[in-house]
Amino acid sequence: QVQLVESGGGLVQAGGSLRLSCAASGSIFSINTMGWYRQAPGKQRELVATITGSDSTNYADSAKGRFTISRDNAKNTVSLQMNSLKPEDTAVYYCHALLLQRRLTGLRMNEYWGQGTQVTVSS
Repeated sequence: QVQLVESGGGLVQAGGSLRLSCAASGSIFSINTMGWYRQAPGKQRELVATITGSDSTNYADSAKGRFTISRDNAKNTVSLQMNSLKPEDTAVYYCHALLLQRRLTGLRMNEYWGQGTQVTVSS
């Protein structure tokens, strides 16, 4: 199995910064894409940012210019630096990983989610 463990959420005032981190562990052959998604109360889960193994990044329009995603392939970790936070950034943030696992029949691509970490931005 694979576990994604997030850390770094909390309460911050508007304009402040937070850094989220996520560490993947378990039966992992290699990790393709890692990313962060968020879900606000009453809304669907949405993409925040993703990063591939070659450091190609993709950001939601709401995150561009304020958030920076990075990863450490050697440690199987991904981080999200969030600056200039706004009240509308308040949500539960989930770490996501698309990775290869070795099975008896060969390599298989699977996706995993973290348990989520709360980010609250006060006005």
